[in-house]
Amino acid sequence: MLSALRLFLLCAYSALASLTGLFLCLLHPFNPENTRRCARLFALPSQRFLGIRVETDIEELHKPAQACVIVANHQSNYDLFVLGGVVPPRTVSLGKKSLKWIPLFGQLYWLAGNVLLDRGNAIRAKQAMLTTTEALRDRQVSIWVFPEGTRNPGPQLLPLKKGAFQMAIAAGALIVPVCVSRYAKALDLNQLESVHVKIRALPAIPTAGMTLDDMPALMERCRAQMAAVIDELSSEAADAAPAPLGR
Repeated sequence: MLSALRLFLLCAYSALASLTGLFLCLLHPFNPENTRRCARLFALPSQRFLGIRVETDIEELHKPAQACVIVANHQSNYDLFVLGGVVPPRTVSLGKKSLKWIPLFGQLYWLAGNVLLDRGNAIRAKQAMLTTTEALRDRQVSIWVFPEGTRNPGPQLLPLKKGAFQMAIAAGALIVPVCVSRYAKALDLNQLESVHVKIRALPAIPTAGMTLDDMPALMERCRAQMAAVIDELSSEAADAAPAPLGR
C-alpha cells in the first residue's frame, strides 16, 4: 500500500516538476544552470516522499575552478532523485536521443541544455562529442556522464566506455569520479525509510598533457578507484540502514 501511494505521488509530482521546469527553461533555454535547477526540483522533494535518505560527501565536486568531466555509476531510473541534489553549477549531462520523446520530461531535458547522443549514427555522435569538448574548453560547462553506458544494479562496476575519457583528454579537463552506494536492489518503497544511500566525490584526476595513448591506463585507474569506494560506501550504508518493519 505504501509503495503504491509513493509511486502515485512520484508520478504526480514528476508531471508537476516537468511543467514547472519547462516554464523555467523556456525563459532561459539551454542556459547551463538549467540542469542543476531542474535536477534539484525533481530530486529534493522526491527524496522526502519516497523515503530515500541521502548522505553526501561531495566537497571534491566543488573544488575544481575549471569545467570538468564528472563520471558516476548508474544504477536505476531513480538515479535522478538520488543524484539530482548534488549536481554542481554549470553542469549538463549526456543522454540518449530517445529521451527527447518522453512526454514533458524529454522536452525539459533538451531545453535544459543537456546533450543528446544518437548512438546509432556515428557521425552525429562524433559531432556531439566535439560539441561537449568545446563546452568544456571554451564555455566552462562541466559534463556529467554515466560511463558504464547502461543501468547497472549489479554488484560489480561494469567496464567504462571511452567517450568521457576522450572528451576529458581532448579538452585537458579534470575528471571527477562520483561514487554512489549500491541501492537499487535494496530499495523497498513499502518501508518508511526505503533506502539509505551514500554519495562521495573523489579527488579530481588531471588529464592535462595526456594523449589517447594514456587513455587505457586512465580508465583503469578511474574504474579501480570507483569500484573500491562503491564497495566501501555500500557496506557503510547497509550497516546504517534501519531494520525492516516486522523484524
